[in-house]
Amino acid sequence: MDPCRQEDVTVRGFASGDEAALVESWNRSMPADPTTRAWLRECVLLDPNFDPDGLRVAVVDGRVAGCAYAVRRLVPIAPGADLEPGTGWIPFFFVVPEHRGRGLGRRLLDEAVAFLTAHGRTRVDFACYTPHYVLPGIDPQLYPGGLGLLRRAGFERLYSPVAMDRTLVGYLTPDDVHELRARREGEGYAFRAPLDGELPELVRFAASAFSPDWGEAIRRHPNPDRLIIAEKGRIVGFAAYGAYRGIPERFGPFGVDPAERGSGLGKILLHLTMAMMRAEGLHSSWFLWTGETSSAGHLYARAGYGVTRRFDVMRWQGG
Repeated sequence: MDPCRQEDVTVRGFASGDEAALVESWNRSMPADPTTRAWLRECVLLDPNFDPDGLRVAVVDGRVAGCAYAVRRLVPIAPGADLEPGTGWIPFFFVVPEHRGRGLGRRLLDEAVAFLTAHGRTRVDFACYTPHYVLPGIDPQLYPGGLGLLRRAGFERLYSPVAMDRTLVGYLTPDDVHELRARREGEGYAFRAPLDGELPELVRFAASAFSPDWGEAIRRHPNPDRLIIAEKGRIVGFAAYGAYRGIPERFGPFGVDPAERGSGLGKILLHLTMAMMRAEGLHSSWFLWTGETSSAGHLYARAGYGVTRRFDVMRWQGG
């Protein structure tokens, strides 16, 4: 490239026909986290909150060179939930390698934030937009340049979740889990697949005790046979796999009623789910988001899960 030549740079909203170029430039920019046209279609373009003006596309000399996606809720995530009117999200941004270091990434971020503030958002989170986030946050090991750019744009770290996984090859339910289950069943607890008629109760429990997103993940589960509940006259815990985009090895959502914690129900549900996954012939179990030092994080570690990635969830707070 001639260093003296003036480039033609435009940043605009998404236009039909950008899809293939966006996917190609994404995969060149973030090869550790590639995407597909199907993902872009399902999780961005067909998201009911999608606004083409919020998908800021950088074009250099007629070619897509990067983008930043800004989104705010236009419809609630679940029945009864609000629109989170003060919050917007930037689930992803990128610039192709040959155009980095020239201010284009900062321009994209600034325009994404400006889009959200123009719609009344005073807080912008990267990147934990549910249900269609790419990653929980920025991976500081793989994308140190992106982390630095977020910081320079005024984003600050909120917390750092981890992704974990474990192999299921040769998995055997530990004896102490069998013994714990027998004790809890002797106290009147049951662990089983939910009846179809119990699914509405399960959705309400997951949404009210945990998050609306979890309730919707269960409501839209493509295969309810991949659900298990703990109950004692009412549902007090649940675990699922294959709920997110039908990926069978992705574990979650998973929760136990706070009033029942410390009873070992979570441990039983986790191991029962791993046994179900192994019975299907799955070779691993993984998820994207937990607190490494939380009670759930300790539970996973004791069950053989290891940390595979760390993320920084970042927030920009307006004046």
